[in-house]
Amino acid sequence: MPVPRLSIGVPVYNGQDYLRFALDSIVRQDYTDFELIISDNASTDATQEICREYASKDDRIRYSRNAANIGASGNYNRVFELARGEFFKWAAHDDVHLPGCLRRCMEVFGPAPPSVALVAPASEIIDENGNPTPAPVECLDSRHPRAHQRLANVLQRVFWAPAQFGVYRSETLRKTRLIDPFFASDIVLLGEIAMLGEVWEFPEVLFQRRFHEGVSTKVNKNWLQFQSWFAPTQKGLKRFLPPHLRLGVEFMQSIARMPMPVRERLLCYRAVFCVWYPRQWHRLAVEYRNKIAIRTRLKRAVTGANS
Repeated sequence: MPVPRLSIGVPVYNGQDYLRFALDSIVRQDYTDFELIISDNASTDATQEICREYASKDDRIRYSRNAANIGASGNYNRVFELARGEFFKWAAHDDVHLPGCLRRCMEVFGPAPPSVALVAPASEIIDENGNPTPAPVECLDSRHPRAHQRLANVLQRVFWAPAQFGVYRSETLRKTRLIDPFFASDIVLLGEIAMLGEVWEFPEVLFQRRFHEGVSTKVNKNWLQFQSWFAPTQKGLKRFLPPHLRLGVEFMQSIARMPMPVRERLLCYRAVFCVWYPRQWHRLAVEYRNKIAIRTRLKRAVTGANS
C-alpha cells in the first residue's frame, strides 16, 4: 500500500454530535492523497459505530480505539504516532474543512522553502449550528528570518490558535514536544514550531472552528478540571500551577531545548518576558476591573431595591 503524502489525525472522545460533519468535510475534499487516522479515546457514545461505518466505506480511513481514556493530549499525540505521511495535520472532531482546504495547503507548501514548518488557511468561528460568528480570528503568519521574531509574533497574537490545525512538515513536528499534558499546550507547540521554522498563513477562509456548549472550554469550569481533561493521571507539582503561570514556565523550557545559537536563545527568552508576560498582566487587569464593575453594579442594584 503506497504511503500517502499527507496524514490527517482525528482524536475523538464522545464526539457523536458533530463527528459526521467533520469526517464528511475531509473525505469530500478534492485533494485525495491522504490517510485519515481516527483515535477513539474509549468513547461511551455512538462514536465507535460512526467511525467504523466511515472506515468500512473508505480505505483511506484507519480507525483505532484506545482501551482506556488516555487524556486529550495523549490522544492528540497518538494520531501523530500512527501517521506515515511527509506532512501531517490534526483535525478536531467538531470542526469543518471547507472545500479546497487540503488542496490549497498542499499547493502553498509546493514551492515553499524547507524553512517553512506550517501552512494554514485563514479561519472563522462557527456556532453549534454551523453558522459563522463575528468573533475575530488572529493571523499567525510569521515569515521573519529570526526565530525570536517569529516567536514574538505568536506570543503577541495567538488567541483561538486555529493555525494548530494547519498542515505541518512531519519532520519538523517530530522535533517538538507535540501536545503536552497541560491546558493551552497547543500555544506552546505553535511557539516551538515558530522557533523551528516559518509559519505561512494564506488569506482564504477554508477552515471553520466550532464553538459550542460541548467544547472543552465550556465543559471544564476551572483550570484543575482542564488539567484532568488533558491528562487524567498526571503527577508532579506543575499540575498545580495556574495556566498562565505554567505557560510562561513551559515557554522557557521549550526555548531551552531548541537548537539555536546562544544569542538567539536569549532573544527568545526576552520575547517571553517582554511580549507574553505583559500581555497576560494586561489581560488579568482587564478581568479584575470587569469583576469589580460587575460587583459594583450588583451592589447598587441591591441597595436601590432595599431603599
